Amino acid sequence: MPDKRFILDLSADEIKEWCKENALPSFRAGQIYKWVSSGVIKTEEMTNIPKDIRARLESSFIMEGMVIVNEFVSKIDGTVKLVFSLADGNIIETVIMRYKTGLSVCISSQAGCKMGCTFCASAKAGFGRSLTAGEMKGQVLLAGRFMGEKIRNVVVMGIGEPFDNYDNLLSFISYMNDPEGVNMGSRHITVSTCGLIPKIEAFTALKLQVNLAISLHAPNDELRRELMPVPAHYPLRDLIDACRKYVAVTGRRITFEYSLFDNVNDTISCARQLKELLGGLNCHINLIAANEFPGSPYKRSSSKRIDVFRKELERLGLNATLRREMGTDIMAACGQLRRGMEEKK
Repeated sequence: MPDKRFILDLSADEIKEWCKENALPSFRAGQIYKWVSSGVIKTEEMTNIPKDIRARLESSFIMEGMVIVNEFVSKIDGTVKLVFSLADGNIIETVIMRYKTGLSVCISSQAGCKMGCTFCASAKAGFGRSLTAGEMKGQVLLAGRFMGEKIRNVVVMGIGEPFDNYDNLLSFISYMNDPEGVNMGSRHITVSTCGLIPKIEAFTALKLQVNLAISLHAPNDELRRELMPVPAHYPLRDLIDACRKYVAVTGRRITFEYSLFDNVNDTISCARQLKELLGGLNCHINLIAANEFPGSPYKRSSSKRIDVFRKELERLGLNATLRREMGTDIMAACGQLRRGMEEKK
């Protein structure tokens, strides 16, 4: 990483301190923080900041620490995928989706992923590094500027494992909550983890009102070890116990992500094992028609098998729905574009 910090990584207090060190009036800190909190990272666009102060900002910080290098818009549903190049050349992806409630953005937490899930395009592209809180925040802010519209919801469900970047994740959430900055409520933020139990327990202790999603994808330890070798280090029973504690402490319903692979985890037996595993837990199962990519050893389940599986879960008393597919014509699933770009290097 470069020696200089990305401007979006600075808190309001740090910008105040910088202004003080540079003998600037205190109100300048508020002006600068307001600009960057609205996604303005080009100093020439900070129209109420004098040129000499803009020059000092540029000499002190990385201003354009992330740049949109490609953009894709779905002709099917208007979903947008932005590809960012970071200051050190790492590539990340951000997806913007429109719902009845407004715009939601799916952001990356890392450039690559170390979890090694065998069905995931991100795992095949290698690991660069964890993102800073500012780079996570920047995806939300720059997505909003790109769309010319405020982002209503954020899901940390793109490339990377958020709980493998825990401290920066918490800083990101704090930045998003800041009334003087982005001012987004915690209930508009969802964090998805593959199931790193120590971090789930630490997150639970904070009693945040952030939504938690667990990438489950298997109803038993043997199958989960095949699909998710690193997360499967933690026994499923222990993971679900941690989830029950999260629900009890926060009062929030938990979501389980479950990608369906043909004749792998989409059987009636798997559905009944899920009932045994999740019974009595305040949860929702988000069924996903799995994303295929070149070289993947798995095929997505057929529509018929998905429907049979969903209906069996419902018959068993589990709350389950099939996630709406969005941006299929632009490879909107996380990691697919980055993987292709990394392979071309």
